[in-house]
Amino acid sequence: MSQSHTDVPVEVGGARDGRDVIEEACPLTEVIDHVAGKWSIGILVAAAHGPVRFTELERAINGISRRMLTLTLRKLERDGLLHRTVYPTVPPKVEYTLTDMAEELHETLRGLTDWAERHRADIAAAQKLYDATAR
Repeated sequence: MSQSHTDVPVEVGGARDGRDVIEEACPLTEVIDHVAGKWSIGILVAAAHGPVRFTELERAINGISRRMLTLTLRKLERDGLLHRTVYPTVPPKVEYTLTDMAEELHETLRGLTDWAERHRADIAAAQKLYDATAR
């Protein structure tokens, strides 16, 4: 949610007037959007198994483009969920690891991915039944 869409002032420093900084109205929604994005979950799950390199992520996450992988990695690093380590080699070696905060998040994601795996066939069957009756 962008600031232009919220326009809800929040108290900053105890004062509330037109000169105060306008904060986001829905930071929770923004955080959920970041960590539950299409590519973010795959990256976080892949990085949970230890340091992972860009090309390993690219191979592990089916359908992601190099540009989208780069953008998502930057976003997750900016959010404090990934730590990027650059080794001074030629060519440079870059590894990504989960931060402590992301390790905690991974426990929740593991539950979600386990649930999805257990119910994948049920969901496919429900979709097939729905599609057949919708005709």
